[in-house]
Amino acid sequence: MPKIDDWKASAGRIILLTIGALVYAVAVNLFFKPYQIAPSGVSGVAVILNSLIGTPVGLIIIIGNIPIQILAYRSLGGWKIVARTVYVIVLYSIAIDMLTPYFPATGITDDSLLSTIFGGILGGIAGGLIYRAGGTLGGTSTLARILQLRLGTSLNNTYLYTDSLVVLLAGLVFGWEGALYAMVAIFVDGATADYVLEGPSTIRTVTIVTNHPREVADLILDSLERGVTGWQGEGMYTEQPRTVLFVTITRTEINDLKALIFSVDPGAFIVIGQGHTAYGEGFQSITPRGT
Repeated sequence: MPKIDDWKASAGRIILLTIGALVYAVAVNLFFKPYQIAPSGVSGVAVILNSLIGTPVGLIIIIGNIPIQILAYRSLGGWKIVARTVYVIVLYSIAIDMLTPYFPATGITDDSLLSTIFGGILGGIAGGLIYRAGGTLGGTSTLARILQLRLGTSLNNTYLYTDSLVVLLAGLVFGWEGALYAMVAIFVDGATADYVLEGPSTIRTVTIVTNHPREVADLILDSLERGVTGWQGEGMYTEQPRTVLFVTITRTEINDLKALIFSVDPGAFIVIGQGHTAYGEGFQSITPRGT
């Protein structure tokens, strides 16, 4: 019998998939379609065809995804793998066409750049929620995964090729200014999706090279209550042994950390890196997900 936690995890995924699909439908109807801005993938092709011959955007998205999802079924291991994506595609496509009468045909602003940016933001939020739930928007997202497994093509390269093709079509149909807007929308969409998936950059990773590793580590442990990892290194110029320390802290602790280190070793060498999230003691806990 399935555990209650499994049911909660499944319900949570369905909620995220549903919200993501509906938000992306709003982005297309409110920002992309009225201003002839083509988002990436099959959705972009659907917007282009809608402008040329008036075909419903949602219907074209479903039709365009049928062969891709059949290929995914054969290549990725059955319907269990593509079920979430199919759910998103169907809901997203139906929502686009059903919601169209409720949105102004001319959009909500006369500024195409504003529409591009906010359409990209909404699209990125939707994509991030869908990816977090283990689904995709289908189309080129699914195709990229298939090509990665079959041909070893990287996801980034596949997205680059497919999105470039959509941008080229947008340029031929809507003019090259429309193609530039499409590029902006794709960039904003991707950056926002990354933010939703990974969160803001709230942590810093610090590498410290010091001649007083024990004293520095003790201060960090006692004053900041952060764990410290150390290992032995060698200065390749001086050929002298050096101890390297590694610690993860929050942004607000940077100045305190530097003051602690330099109070012990003014000649210490410090490299501060940027991270999104840390899991473990003192940071976020790891919550197992159901399958």
